[in-house]
Amino acid sequence: MVSDRGLAVLRAIVQDYVASREPVGSKTIVERHAFGVSAATIRNDMALLEEEELIAAPHTSSGRIPTDKGYRVFVDQLSELRPLSQAQRHAIETFLGESSDLDELLARTVRLIAQLTNQLAVVQYPSFASSRVRHVELVALAPDRVLCILITDSGQVEQRVAELGSPVDEETLAALRARFNALAAGRTLAEAAQALSGEVPAVDPRHAQVPHTLATTLAEQARVQRGDRLVVAGAANLVRTEQDFPGSILGVIEAIEEQVVLLKLFGEMASDQHGVAVSIGRENAPFGLAETSVVASSFAVAGRDVSRLGVVGPTRMDYTTSMAAVRAVARYLSRTLGEH
Repeated sequence: MVSDRGLAVLRAIVQDYVASREPVGSKTIVERHAFGVSAATIRNDMALLEEEELIAAPHTSSGRIPTDKGYRVFVDQLSELRPLSQAQRHAIETFLGESSDLDELLARTVRLIAQLTNQLAVVQYPSFASSRVRHVELVALAPDRVLCILITDSGQVEQRVAELGSPVDEETLAALRARFNALAAGRTLAEAAQALSGEVPAVDPRHAQVPHTLATTLAEQARVQRGDRLVVAGAANLVRTEQDFPGSILGVIEAIEEQVVLLKLFGEMASDQHGVAVSIGRENAPFGLAETSVVASSFAVAGRDVSRLGVVGPTRMDYTTSMAAVRAVARYLSRTLGEH
């Protein structure tokens, strides 16, 4: 069992090591933190922490650094998260509020998290399997080229250009637009894809192939599911912390590029009382990320599947800041997606 003072000493070691990247000794703790006891007493506390495998000596006669187990105890002992500053909250609302659609919103989100935490940031695309088609639009780009736009009730917009092979007039395009909306509007994406995959009679015998080409394009758009894709930003932050990885950072980068690995890890992480999930060091070994920590939170729209956003970095991470940032951004995303 670790005493309350022992836990306070562990917190001091974690905070000082994260800030300085230097092993922490008893003398440093006495100088920087008001424990009101001697360095010898702190050394005794540190010896007990070492026996519990919460801290370790990287070199002989050096100070101590937290172990994966020590970071876990530190994170689990956080009774409350330090809130973001007013300036940080304003930055979230201003920067993300300028987004024009879902793609831009998520791209801005991941860049913002990387800036707030100085870590590599990831955001999972929401799954819109239960979304319904709100509207189908056909826009002529040229006589034989049409931009097919499929808009869902959750704000998802899919755009694709269809090459028709022959010119089509606006009157025919308007008739097809009305026909496709009658087929797809109000249906789930799966239902719309099936309806559009059926036979679509020609509006004009001169353009017999056009309805099939456009319907096929729209059906493919309706089948697109992006819930298995991540948006990533802040790779430079990961590279800057390369010395925090005892092994090669290349294995970490490869695991992150293999997005299915992170998606599986996200799916197995359980959130704490703060609505944040933290997976540390060797807890990530089954995913090839044993030298990293992952901090994540969820965002969702009512009636949609839950998605995750978070950061990936070394175990020597500012957990308090990272946890507060991902939670704040996740809450903003949920609120924004719910409103729009």
